Amino acid sequence: FTCLVLDTDRALVLLEEYCKKLRKPEEQQLKKAIRKVMGIFKSSLFQALLGSFTKKTTRHGTTSHPSLPTAFACDVLGCPKD
Repeated sequence: FTCLVLDTDRALVLLEEYCKKLRKPEEQQLKKAIRKVMGIFKSSLFQALLGSFTKKTTRHGTTSHPSLPTAFACDVLGCPKD
């Protein structure tokens, strides 16, 4: 579970950094959408779902796939794959 929490935290940091770069008027809608996603990642419901996902993953063995938030952030930001 700790790994996924750290992945979520890292995704939030990456999204925040990306939002800071969005300054043009035409980018404000994207910035607003990203802020909504960040709010979802921080929500207690998302954290509960993340915990449920982690418990299922642990029961079925470990996985080498990144967490959903990190995968999303990397898709948005173009992060290199491990």
